[in-house]
Amino acid sequence: MGRRHAHGCQDYVLGEGDPSAPHKYPDELRERAIREVRTTGRPIAHVTKDLGIHKEALRGWVRQAEADRGERGDRLTTAELDELEQLR
Repeated sequence: MGRRHAHGCQDYVLGEGDPSAPHKYPDELRERAIREVRTTGRPIAHVTKDLGIHKEALRGWVRQAEADRGERGDRLTTAELDELEQLR
């Protein structure tokens, strides 16, 4: 199928598995990746390659972290998203 990383996520080998299928990354990996992008200024593509995660996943995480810090006005914060979910 593919190789499994130390953080528990798996790479897909061409023709095996479904690389478009969403998969959950551990919270610790998510936090580490966001922190690395924010503190080092390294490009998202480089960080994702090093950590074995999908670049669009990290791009979304970074955007959400920026919204949660009040650095973006074009996204709802996590608290606002949770509130909306509860209202549904």
